[in-house]
Amino acid sequence: MTHARYAFVKANWHADIVDQAVAGFTELIPAAQVDVFDVPGAFEMPLLARDLARTGRYAAVTCAAFVVDGGIYRHDFVAQAVVNGLMQAGLETGVPVLSVSLTPHQFQETAHHTAIYRAHFVEKGREAARAALAVTARRAEIAA
Repeated sequence: MTHARYAFVKANWHADIVDQAVAGFTELIPAAQVDVFDVPGAFEMPLLARDLARTGRYAAVTCAAFVVDGGIYRHDFVAQAVVNGLMQAGLETGVPVLSVSLTPHQFQETAHHTAIYRAHFVEKGREAARAALAVTARRAEIAA
């Protein structure tokens, strides 16, 4: 029996937080079924997500990033562009492209905030895995 494969693209900015999404994801989908890809930042995720989806190897592509407010409002534009790009990648390829891209309004690089967001990304990774499994199952029902 073959198992579906899943791609997981993660941004390297704040990797100590973002990597927790992979941990949560692989609690529900075995790590052996997940190919993980690093990109420099959130902005680079949509292109790689589209390219991975086009290969036909993956039932779904999940992307994770943590886009923080650097004080110049650039994060709002980046986050919007990323989410739009991920949605477009899924629509262009017909492969579900899921987002665990978070943009907190208040984040300080303190132990307290880091711990909160690390735990939050674990849960968001679990949610993405549930969504990946649900959407691929529903699409298989429709195709049958």
